[in-house]
Amino acid sequence: VQLQASGGGLVQPGGSLRLSCAASGSTLDYYAIAWFRQAPGKEREGVSCFSSIDYSTYYADSVKGRFTISRDNAKNTVYLQMDSLKPEDTAVYYCATEPHPGLRFFLDRSWAQWTRFGSWGQGTQVTVSS
Repeated sequence: VQLQASGGGLVQPGGSLRLSCAASGSTLDYYAIAWFRQAPGKEREGVSCFSSIDYSTYYADSVKGRFTISRDNAKNTVYLQMDSLKPEDTAVYYCATEPHPGLRFFLDRSWAQWTRFGSWGQGTQVTVSS
């Protein structure tokens, strides 16, 4: 599967952005689709994950209540709606997929480990600044 991420930009604190991750080459059925981010000098961290198996969603504590992950089946695209953005959300955001994850993948937070994903899109820069 090939992934194309888009939607980043410059936004003021408290603002919103919506990132898109368009997939081609395969449908996203039976995949885990996640968003990661990496700020300069920091490790890549898991932000959110969508399970195409049961449509469950998972979030890092730092974004819970502010970010929403969703999937549009017709467009084979996963979105990350980011509201109430903070300067500490500034990073390059990546989407990634992993096929046929088991339930443990979500329950033990393997989804938040970037090494567990095999396919990646290019990054999109998100900058939150006044």
